[in-house]
Amino acid sequence: MAITDRVAVVTGAARGLGQEFAVALARLGHRVSGWDIGDLGETADRVAGVGGEFLPLKVDVTEPVQVSAAVDEVVERFGGLQIVVNNAGIYPPIPFEDTTIDDWRRIMRLNLEGPFSVTHAALPHLRAAGWGRVVNVVSAVVFLGPPELVAYTTSKAGLVGFTRALANAVGADGITVNALAPGLTSTDTAVKTTGADGGFERVRARQAIPHTESPADLVSTLEYLCDERSGFLTGQTINVDGGSAFR
Repeated sequence: MAITDRVAVVTGAARGLGQEFAVALARLGHRVSGWDIGDLGETADRVAGVGGEFLPLKVDVTEPVQVSAAVDEVVERFGGLQIVVNNAGIYPPIPFEDTTIDDWRRIMRLNLEGPFSVTHAALPHLRAAGWGRVVNVVSAVVFLGPPELVAYTTSKAGLVGFTRALANAVGADGITVNALAPGLTSTDTAVKTTGADGGFERVRARQAIPHTESPADLVSTLEYLCDERSGFLTGQTINVDGGSAFR
């Protein structure tokens, strides 16, 4: 991977995939701002450990005013913004019959409106740079449709549509937009959300690669999507789930 000096925003960066992505981009030489409503201290320590420059910001991506202010702070600190990784999200397993309209709206607001708000605020700066990468973290559930995740699957399928349409809207500006679709990944959030086992054994049984996915398994794909040399790849959903769903 080419080592560059771009400025990246990673949402949901306090733990799990977001933390791993922030560290990976910093290791490549990018200046990184990690956003989360949680404590970003551990992420900051890990970025410092790889010699990276990090700006932690407490941001609720469902609040457009906070998002706009955070983008302004990143640009003021680093002088621009070229990479956006929309990772923040929730995936509560709720049976459809038990899903309330408030549940539905909460999931859509974070998983779908959040990436819209962040990308919308960042886009003028990507355009000004004449170069940009937007990576939307979706999920392999868009190919599988698990019955206990109707609202979550719908939100991530909407994000796939957002990825495809936005890629067409900004391609002429030197900006690519792609989606990264993990399978069930072993993170603290996954274990807390789905229980001690979290269904990992069941998921492993249907994978071609009998290995529980970890955040580190997704890093090389993220780096590829953000790389200088990946400028002809856009509008795509890259499925990285160990062969659970072949697409």
